Amino acid sequence: MKLSEIKEYLKSAEAVNFKLSDGSYVPEHFHVTEVGEVNKKFIDCGGTVREETVVNFQLWDANDFEHRLKPAKLLNIIELSERVLNIADNEIEVEYQGDTIGKYSLGYDGKDFLLMAMQTACLASDSCGIPKEKLKVTLGSLSTTEETTGCTPGGGCC
Repeated sequence: MKLSEIKEYLKSAEAVNFKLSDGSYVPEHFHVTEVGEVNKKFIDCGGTVREETVVNFQLWDANDFEHRLKPAKLLNIIELSERVLNIADNEIEVEYQGDTIGKYSLGYDGKDFLLMAMQTACLASDSCGIPKEKLKVTLGSLSTTEETTGCTPGGGCC
């Protein structure tokens, strides 16, 4: 979800709830401790230099049980961040503390904001030689003769 999208959702939202992929919720007394822009410049395993920019939200579960972030307040925080930090309309990445700090992409189901698990991936799979899909082979169909493998008994190739 892009920053412009969350702003639109917040204009008509009744509450700000963040739902995890297991169906549980971030406690309703959470705080948004950061809204910022994160720029990442890196090189992938294939040698290609890449850049990525995301808007980062950090959620914090404090023991402040009377705290409830209202949609208008979060919208004000976002708009202040845009003005002061000159944040662009990029994808949102959310950090939330579980066993360790988790990074999530953000979705919306019409009522709740969804913290969706992110996965790592090889960005240069064509350079790494990793097949797109694991080949399914029946072991019985593999031939082990010298003709097909190039190996001979005692040849040291296997």
